[in-house]
Amino acid sequence: MLDDADVERILVITAHPDDVDFGAAGTIANWTDAGIEVVYCIVTDGDAGGFDTSIPRTEIGPMRREEQTAAAKQVGVDRLVFLGYLDGRLEPTLELRRDLARVIRQVRPQRVVCQSPERNFQRIFASHPDHLAAGEAALCAVYPDARNDFTFTELADEGLRAWAVREVWIMGGPKPNRVVDVGAQVERKIQALLCHASQHPDPAGMEQRVRGWLAASAEAHGLGPNRAAEVFQVVVTG
Repeated sequence: MLDDADVERILVITAHPDDVDFGAAGTIANWTDAGIEVVYCIVTDGDAGGFDTSIPRTEIGPMRREEQTAAAKQVGVDRLVFLGYLDGRLEPTLELRRDLARVIRQVRPQRVVCQSPERNFQRIFASHPDHLAAGEAALCAVYPDARNDFTFTELADEGLRAWAVREVWIMGGPKPNRVVDVGAQVERKIQALLCHASQHPDPAGMEQRVRGWLAASAEAHGLGPNRAAEVFQVVVTG
C-alpha cells in the first residue's frame, strides 16, 4: 500500500451524490488536511432520489449536484466531475468505462476510491445496483482501460495519454484490510451529509445511525470503544 506521503492526487468515483459522504468523507478530510488533492467523479445526478413529492423530478438532479458540491467543501474538496448518467439505470457499459478512463487520464491520480462491485448480503442497502455497476466500471477503467493507449483510442486522440493508477480503495469491500481513524473528522462528515437535505426526512436519525456505524467499525476492527473508523479494502493495481 502507498503511504499517504507518496500520494499527490486521489480520484473518488461513486454512483450517486452522497455516496462518498456516507462511505469516506472522514478519510477524505484526513487526506485534504494533509495537502492531498481529492477530486470527485459522480456518475449519476441522483435524479431518482429524494422524498419530497412536491419537488418536480426535473429539479432533483440540479439540486443534488448543488448539495454534493456544498458537501465536498465541508471536507476540503472543490473539484467535482458529474457525468450525468441516469439514476437507477446504471450499467458497467463500455461507454461508462470509457468516460471513467477519460477522467482518470485527466486527473492522473495515484489512488482511486470506488464502491464495491460485490453484493453485501449483510448490508443490502450498500449494494444498490448502481453502486455495483459504478464499482465494476471503475475497476475496469483502472485496469485495463486507463493504462492502455490502445484501449479507447479516441482518448489518445483527445491528447489524454495512458495513466496507471497504483492502488484502489474499495468502500465496503468484502475483505477490508485498511482501517482509518476518523475520530477528528466525525463532525465534518456529519456536516457533509447534512448538506444532502433532499435525502434526509429525519436528519437527526441519520446522524445517529452514522455515528453508530463509525463506532461499530472502530470497535470491530480493533480501535476500541468510543472511537470512529471508516474501513476499506485496498487493492494494489500499479
